[in-house]
Amino acid sequence: MKRFALGAAALALLLTGCSAPEATGGSSTDSGQSAGVQPGSAKELLADLDLAADDVTEVIDHLDRLPADERPTDLMASVQTDELVLTDGQQEATMALPQGKSYVSIAPFVDETHDCYYHSLTTCLGEMSGEDVDVMITDSETGEAVVDESTTTFDNGFVGFWVPSDISGTIRITAEGKTGSTEFSTKSDGPTCVTDLQLQ
Repeated sequence: MKRFALGAAALALLLTGCSAPEATGGSSTDSGQSAGVQPGSAKELLADLDLAADDVTEVIDHLDRLPADERPTDLMASVQTDELVLTDGQQEATMALPQGKSYVSIAPFVDETHDCYYHSLTTCLGEMSGEDVDVMITDSETGEAVVDESTTTFDNGFVGFWVPSDISGTIRITAEGKTGSTEFSTKSDGPTCVTDLQLQ
């Protein structure tokens, strides 16, 4: 399940760009990445979190659900289209996502948001933390709902779902009497971080 990479993965980390939506609603692209980053192992990078380094779904789900004040400050974990990229600034490792599955993380908002492309499990913060939401994710080609559930946003203001790879469609979220929708894609160039869904 594990692959090790530098180059493209390091560049992709720069696109993560998640920051709190407080100041200007803009993004920060400082990933702590340095030119001297070396290949490492997911097991080493995740050792302090007591997570199995061979189960990428467990790693992603655990990190996305962590309370904001308990997230590791020395680890960047970026969900790409087909892999999870981990780095502590000294070492870097990647873990392949399950075949045929993609992770989409969504931060609905009312007033403020931020730019994001690849979801950072350790730095992204959305506006709506701990809010009850109804989520419908529809595949535009088949018209079928791949997600239809009521849930609660994580402490980081996001909700995350495992959906089929290589599809595109619509995400619709309702909360507190407000509704919003946006398009998404899990194709090879699709973002894993959706921050443009405004509830009105």
